[in-house]
Amino acid sequence: MTKNKLGLFDLTMIVISFVIGMGIFRTPINVAAATPTPFIFYLCWIAGGLIALCGALTYAEIGSRLPVTGGYYKVFAYAYHPSIAFAINCIILVSNAASMAAVALVGSEYISSVIIPQSNDAAYMADIANQQSLRTIQIVIALAAIVIFYVVNLLGLRMSARTQNILMIIKIGMVLLLIAPLFFAVNENAAASPFLNSEMQPALREYIKAFGIGLIAVSFSYGGYQQTINFGEEIEKPAKNIPRGIFIGIFVIISLYMLINYAYVKVIGFEELKTSKNIAAIMASKVFGAQAERILSILLFLSVLAYINAVLLSNPRVMYAMGKDRILPQAFTKRNSREALTLALTAFAGAAALIVFWAQQFDSILSFTIFLDSFGMALSAGSIFIIRKRTKHLDGTGIFSMKLYPLLPLIFILAYLFVAISIALDYRNNKYAAAVGMGVLLFFIILYFVVRSLRKPDAEKTEL
Repeated sequence: MTKNKLGLFDLTMIVISFVIGMGIFRTPINVAAATPTPFIFYLCWIAGGLIALCGALTYAEIGSRLPVTGGYYKVFAYAYHPSIAFAINCIILVSNAASMAAVALVGSEYISSVIIPQSNDAAYMADIANQQSLRTIQIVIALAAIVIFYVVNLLGLRMSARTQNILMIIKIGMVLLLIAPLFFAVNENAAASPFLNSEMQPALREYIKAFGIGLIAVSFSYGGYQQTINFGEEIEKPAKNIPRGIFIGIFVIISLYMLINYAYVKVIGFEELKTSKNIAAIMASKVFGAQAERILSILLFLSVLAYINAVLLSNPRVMYAMGKDRILPQAFTKRNSREALTLALTAFAGAAALIVFWAQQFDSILSFTIFLDSFGMALSAGSIFIIRKRTKHLDGTGIFSMKLYPLLPLIFILAYLFVAISIALDYRNNKYAAAVGMGVLLFFIILYFVVRSLRKPDAEKTEL
């Protein structure tokens, strides 16, 4: 029914919410620390935006040619071997659950400083008992956020979409608030020229290395829009609205990201940005004073809620598609009276809740999740070459077809391979992220063939 489907505005807000999570309020520190000059810093963000545009165009066409629920899984099953579809989507689900858990913990840290103001006092936090008490409260808050939006999503697609729209308006307003210091505050310690630092002139190899490491965090901040193809059949006029929703969302995101990063450098200063904590709070305090930190902490927590809701809205639909193809038990296709995917939603929310208990710091999770995502992004974008050939009969029927094909998907694929290689080579900071990622991928491929060997032949049939 039309009333239960997502419109263009709904989809655009979902695209923005997938991308603008907590990343832009944290990853600029990682990018600044990895880059020797403001020029490389900005170059990473500009490159990330261009890569995102290439990806948006690629996924817009994929979504138009395959407008099916759980499309991100269907892409792999349709274009590659089912074992690849199973393995890649399993690691993406693990990665997304870990990212959601980590973001929930970051949000709980912000809001706990409002609930327990003493947590900002070094003397108070010197007590181990206080540290343990604060950590327990933060875990409870993170779990509560996941549970609340688990219930919201159980109430149906329209309820979760309306909630998402409200939270995204708050989030966009907060980003605009952080840009405000550009017009009201000036930091005398900021770099005189935001694009050049004459004191540091590393060799070309070091520039390339710094660029690659900087792109790791940038990729995290720009990633997520590809999940919109999971909603294919649940979008009004998908051939038209999927491309438009992605385009509008990506352009809004790029504009906001460039403005806010320029504000960070101008107000905080490039060298200070490398080691600053709570950069969003620093920005707000420049205009509104010390009390602004409490207000911003509340707004940041609301941003976390928007991200959690969006992830819970999308990922169960991948599990639904896998259940429909009988790669997961068919129970994952079951919906309640409000059309919510009950078991899939419960399983994903449960996995994220479990990860909350053992999730490491943001920096260590970052490299692991991006390494896993690099496989999914490169392979899913590469499927356009196969899908185009198999759906030639759709040409000229009103579906979206990107220009500059095949250049754009090739740029996107090479960019993510470059990011994966950068993670693998940056052993000092990322340690075993690449090795563990490869191990997880291999595990799920083996698991697929083990499960397949135990099933009856007629259970292996799949449908698109």
